[in-house]
Amino acid sequence: MASSVIHLCVAKKINETLKLDERQFYLGSIAPDISKFIGEAREKTHFITKANSDVPEINLFLVKYRDYLDDPFVMGYFVHLYTDKLWFSEFIPNKFEDTKIRLLDGTLLEVDEKQWTEIMYSDYTNLATKLFDYYSPDLSLFYEDFIEPNDIIEELQVDKLPIFLEKSGKFIMESKEEKTYLFDIDNIIDFVDECNDKILEFLKNM
Repeated sequence: MASSVIHLCVAKKINETLKLDERQFYLGSIAPDISKFIGEAREKTHFITKANSDVPEINLFLVKYRDYLDDPFVMGYFVHLYTDKLWFSEFIPNKFEDTKIRLLDGTLLEVDEKQWTEIMYSDYTNLATKLFDYYSPDLSLFYEDFIEPNDIIEELQVDKLPIFLEKSGKFIMESKEEKTYLFDIDNIIDFVDECNDKILEFLKNM
């Protein structure tokens, strides 16, 4: 999945057009990742039903919640799912060649699932400070009180959001700028732009 920082950057870019309530929209844009902090199944919060798949099924979400997309939190949640869809179906596959991953220096490296995850999350942490500088996302969500969103999305435990914000905020604040192996800042900027264009086009044609 894309990191919380990347999700916030996508949300900020998209909200330049949508102009929704920022705090609720940004909260929705990271909320599906609550699963990894509270022991919830990621498949549930991300609307994934196919075995061995990481790609959210956008239509399943829309069948239930399309009529609620005027709620900033629900729209943020949708943007998160669509971002992960693009991340796993288009962005990440470009990093693989057969059973190997291609590093920034062009090296093909054979890795197992654990090694792949460790490399990816290391890059998330090491790129965060550069993304902060480039997009200046509002991080006050992680340390200020917030208005609890409407309890619309059944797949989400709204009452667990404070725990999620505390734990993910700590992770973000501990970010450090070190060498990256899979992604660089230009890769992520291109990805954010692609998400912005494709999600806004999708919403326009709904």
